[in-house]
Amino acid sequence: MKKKDAIAAINRHGILLVYPIKNAKDPASLWSVAYPRSEMRWDWDAGGDNRVASLWHLREELSRSTDVIYAKWFQNRATFFSRELFTALRCHFHQAPLPLNREARELLSLLQESSPQSTRQLKKGTQLIGRALESTYERGMKQLWQQLLIAGFGEVDEGSFPSLAVGASSLLFEELETRAKQMEPAKAREIIDASFAHSLKIQKFFAKVNTVAKP
Repeated sequence: MKKKDAIAAINRHGILLVYPIKNAKDPASLWSVAYPRSEMRWDWDAGGDNRVASLWHLREELSRSTDVIYAKWFQNRATFFSRELFTALRCHFHQAPLPLNREARELLSLLQESSPQSTRQLKKGTQLIGRALESTYERGMKQLWQQLLIAGFGEVDEGSFPSLAVGASSLLFEELETRAKQMEPAKAREIIDASFAHSLKIQKFFAKVNTVAKP
């Protein structure tokens, strides 16, 4: 799949996962768009399907493009948004923000000072270091991902496996954040409904995200 084709598909759908979940058609993914008749298998060895690895590398390239927005959103999985849908969702969360726990607020504050940053930098900056605090870190990041307060932006080599670089949406996509604040809520709702219309699973997930719980 070429970069321009992936961007066109994301803009057409509004939202696409990178890979299907258990090869299900819903939600749609870049894989299902590019290879609609092929079942995806997680084989990374020499005899595996090189399309899986190619799509993973394309994901990193797309995340740095600013033509689309990358986040660990649907069920904490790799998800791409069109700029239009991202703006509408940010408008929604400006109008109806969900509470953030202390760790999420500290992580966001750190990213608003400098973006993007690697996982290692974020953990060091918030003192969320070590296995005992891993779940605390993940919980804080999840709250930020859910409201698209942060976005993925390339990768950083931190050892055996590259780490996703993350930035505050207000810095990485300042123009879209401004548009989101100016957008009419009714228009945002129209865009969201149209983009989610073909995925019952995404509709249910979005409804669940909007269930306010104590941080």
